[in-house]
Amino acid sequence: MRLLMALVTALVLGLGLLEAAPAGAITAPELRGSRSLQDLQPDMHGRQLQQQEFLKADLRRFDFSGSDLRGSVFNGSRLDEADLRNADLRDLVGFASRFDGADLRGARLDNAMLLQSRFAGASIEGADFSEAVLDQQEQRALCARAGGVHPISGVATRDSLRCRQ
Repeated sequence: MRLLMALVTALVLGLGLLEAAPAGAITAPELRGSRSLQDLQPDMHGRQLQQQEFLKADLRRFDFSGSDLRGSVFNGSRLDEADLRNADLRDLVGFASRFDGADLRGARLDNAMLLQSRFAGASIEGADFSEAVLDQQEQRALCARAGGVHPISGVATRDSLRCRQ
């Protein structure tokens, strides 16, 4: 049985279906990708941060305004009062993250996966949530204060959240 498992693992690794974890893997909170934790600064304005993984990261009050964060992962992260104005957050995964008091005005959140995330007091005017996946209760709370139209996509925030009139 052990031989069979070793052969299957070798085959899967050989086909590139799994990546072997490095021996000295970093523990959470962590940032995976081309940047390291040392590269994280409170002023991340306008940065190219596509497909980065911010796991259990404390990013409260960070400035990500105008940054390209397409395909990034913010699982279990704190983005309270973060500045995400005009950020490109398309295809973001933000599972169980906090965006309380965050500024999301003009942000693109198309196709974002935001289950179990919270947005208490977040500014969302002109944000585009088209096809984003949110908990129903959170979606209703966002609809209660949704307004504006995204400056690039031209989609009304209320429409992108599928708010009922």
